[in-house]
Amino acid sequence: MNLHEIIQKNSLLECIQCGTCTGSCPVAKKTSLNVRKYMREVSVLGRLAIHPPNELWSCTTCSTCGIRCPRQLKPYEFLIDVRSIVIESGEVSPTIRDALESVYMNGNPWGRIRGKRVEWCRDLNVKHFSQGANILYHVGCTTSYDTRVQNVARSLVACLNLANIDFGILGGEENCCGSEVYCMGEKGLFEYLMEENIKLFDKYEIRQIIVNCPHGFDTFKNRYKQRDLEVWHHSQFLAKLIDNGKISPAKSLNKVVIYHDPCYLGKRNNIFEEPRKVIESINGVKLLEFSRSRSRSVCCEGGGGRMWVDVPGPRLAEIRVKEAVEAGAEILAVACPFCLLTMEDAVKTTGNEEKIRVMDIAELLALTLT
Repeated sequence: MNLHEIIQKNSLLECIQCGTCTGSCPVAKKTSLNVRKYMREVSVLGRLAIHPPNELWSCTTCSTCGIRCPRQLKPYEFLIDVRSIVIESGEVSPTIRDALESVYMNGNPWGRIRGKRVEWCRDLNVKHFSQGANILYHVGCTTSYDTRVQNVARSLVACLNLANIDFGILGGEENCCGSEVYCMGEKGLFEYLMEENIKLFDKYEIRQIIVNCPHGFDTFKNRYKQRDLEVWHHSQFLAKLIDNGKISPAKSLNKVVIYHDPCYLGKRNNIFEEPRKVIESINGVKLLEFSRSRSRSVCCEGGGGRMWVDVPGPRLAEIRVKEAVEAGAEILAVACPFCLLTMEDAVKTTGNEEKIRVMDIAELLALTLT
């Protein structure tokens, strides 16, 4: 992609250089990232100067800039296109390069072999989709391999089994959805992953998918949009099961809970009510709200490839954890693997291990079912 194509694709000539994008960027204060400046250099000056390395890769693709742009532009998509040029030139950090190579070789960005993808469910009643199932549970890379996030999958499986949902997984055949690959700018690899996944979905006649990762949800729903797929984020599916009476929390959980809206679930897809419905269905829970919630939620800094790029400075997740503690919450509820990991790390770095616990909504619900 050349500069002229980037200008046309992103409607850069419509940019009025108001600076709202940079002013609303959650990481602009901790880095020198100035998306308005990048857009001006490309559209007005016809040049692309890559500034300090951390700058371009500090974008989390949270989409706040797009939500607030008065011309309805998507500056974060423009930055992804710029990353594509950088990727093609080979000017990329070793951690990004290694993650992309691992996706191509192993189907995941974590450098783990395919055979380890199903270790989380060895002792569970989970069948392969080929054994006959109506719904695919696409577990995702981080949930499959990270030992902490694996408990989210186990909790979700417990909920689905209790509700007698006929679901299956793809096991070792499951591939990366390509969300972070796309956002890191490796669009060729993303197209390859999408084609391979579509072949797999067609092979097993998969038409309904549940995911517990908002990034996978967004990708399957919006970037695989030519497909006839019904995609459910687990918050939506669990809320539906609760509404239909297929799941009814049996135990009380006398805790003060505050919910953090993930960017890819809230800002990107306007899913705000369902996670709250899941939490509020639990007896004894007092649900609090952050002062900045829903479409104003503060990014955790996990998206856009940031799980593989460390940007110096105060972490937004640390700010979020401190706000949760100050609000009096005992549990910080999330609905995204990246949020779970960044928030848990922030609990440790802020010294709040004794004050607050981070849990996915599926984990919360599973606690009350038996």
